[in-house]
Amino acid sequence: MKEMIWLVRKMLARTFRSKKSWFIYIGLPIVGIFVSLFVSGDTSGTLRVGTLNKDGNQAITQDAIRFLERLGQVKVTPVADEQTLNDQIAAGKLDSGIVLGQGFAASVRQGAPDHLSIISVKGAQATGYVKAMLNDYVGNIAAIARNAQGDAGRFDSLYAAYTRQSFQVTAETLQDSSNTKAITYQAIGFLITFMMFSAVNMSEMILKEKENLTFLRLLSSPLSAKMYVLSNVVVNIVIMLVQIIVTLIVMKQVFHIDSGIPYGRFVPALLLFALTAIALSLMIVAFAKTSRGAGAMQTLIITPTCLLAGCFFPMDIMPETVRDISKFMPQHWLLDMINKLQQGVSIASLSLNMAILIAFAAVFALIAIFRFGRNNDIRQFV
Repeated sequence: MKEMIWLVRKMLARTFRSKKSWFIYIGLPIVGIFVSLFVSGDTSGTLRVGTLNKDGNQAITQDAIRFLERLGQVKVTPVADEQTLNDQIAAGKLDSGIVLGQGFAASVRQGAPDHLSIISVKGAQATGYVKAMLNDYVGNIAAIARNAQGDAGRFDSLYAAYTRQSFQVTAETLQDSSNTKAITYQAIGFLITFMMFSAVNMSEMILKEKENLTFLRLLSSPLSAKMYVLSNVVVNIVIMLVQIIVTLIVMKQVFHIDSGIPYGRFVPALLLFALTAIALSLMIVAFAKTSRGAGAMQTLIITPTCLLAGCFFPMDIMPETVRDISKFMPQHWLLDMINKLQQGVSIASLSLNMAILIAFAAVFALIAIFRFGRNNDIRQFV
């Protein structure tokens, strides 16, 4: 036991002897949070909506614009033409634009709303709220038109009564957590990637010490090869635990990003994946002949699988085929677990995800052990 403690201290001291190691193991996960904030952006605040009225002074069209102006957290800016609207959206001066085309009011009077379009380069996060509210408003007027059955006088009477209605509305503001969840997902995706690279870098120490004959000198002492490999695994776990804790604390205390998941659930889930990453790193080392070969293999394996598993981009934007492929990768099951925990699912209900991660770890470990035993060049490690 004393020998193992000495080995662990030796490996930790060697690893963190240089400032570069501090940046790689501790700094990069924090950089991942910065990147996540930049990519996800901040969708809070007022939506800037431009309106282009091509339908003239029609009462229904003017009322629709006034309805938008009364919406909370929406700033409506009239624009003169479509080119100006597109230019302002492209320049970031507007979040989205609404075009009320010629014939809009007439189509609503007929009970079939048309000639209405919403333009945005930011997707549903910039158009969802306004689109839903406007569709409901126009849908109500269209329902009046269908009830009038083509009788213009009856429609005008019903529409006038509808616009005169006063409703008692009680408003309560709810915090939108969608952007926070997106940032958390992205930050954890980068953390997963860095954890996997860190695991291989630490396991690669086995090959480096064999190359410089340090390992052979250690074997001349009471230390055994199995104890050396086990010590390497312990150091790997310690470093990943530090990565996880630092990342979660910085997210919460420095950037004030509330993931919605208690540390008591978050840390065990990430540690379970850490075991899978360590097993994969040992498998890579088992197949590599040199430390350079291990470095090349980790790039070829980790980067594509993280990309396909959704560590860099949300799975929602990926094709169905890619989503199916991602289910064969351990990163997918951790990200799926994090997503479900954010939705309030208890960790006990995620036994399938945990079982799959354990299965991945077991398979990688067994392959590594088999390979170590079959390869004469590195049989001395087990």
